[in-house]
Amino acid sequence: MAQADVNQLKQDLSRRMDGALETLRREFNGLRTGRAHPGLLEPVRVQAYGSEMPLTQCGTVGTPEPRMLTVQVWDRSLVGAVEKAIRDSGLGLNPASDGQLVRVPIPQLTTERRAELVKAAHKYAEGAKVAVRAVRRDGMEQIKTHEKKHDIGEDVAKDWSTDVQKLTDQYIKRVDEVLAEKEKDIRQV
Repeated sequence: MAQADVNQLKQDLSRRMDGALETLRREFNGLRTGRAHPGLLEPVRVQAYGSEMPLTQCGTVGTPEPRMLTVQVWDRSLVGAVEKAIRDSGLGLNPASDGQLVRVPIPQLTTERRAELVKAAHKYAEGAKVAVRAVRRDGMEQIKTHEKKHDIGEDVAKDWSTDVQKLTDQYIKRVDEVLAEKEKDIRQV
């Protein structure tokens, strides 16, 4: 086994761990922090044209003011479906339509709601950590497979395992940093 194989393994594991971190960031975008942000409506799915599709494929999401989101629905027949999808999304939002424009006021967060959002953020972060650890487990299994085939020696396998563990620790730390940032964001104002 050459050093190129080690680098390839690290790149593959890094890419997959980056995916877990990116998923976490997307999930965090859906957590409301009291300020309007177009990413807040990203997880909303609309029943349209006989299937379920992301809200962003039905209209343009805008932020005209700090406590208001708007959705400019492209097809007038979907306005009701967009309103219903936002209302039923579990985000605690109450949209109102004005022609093809759906206005979504962002209410002030209560202390209880902030606590719920922090719990949800911790749940999402734990899911990301589980995903990172699953990638680590796959990496360790690949190393063991190479060792059993005698492609690499015991010392090399131990070095690779240490590298994989260091990479995992880095990503777990990054998940914790992203979580701390989101928690701070939720608790503000």
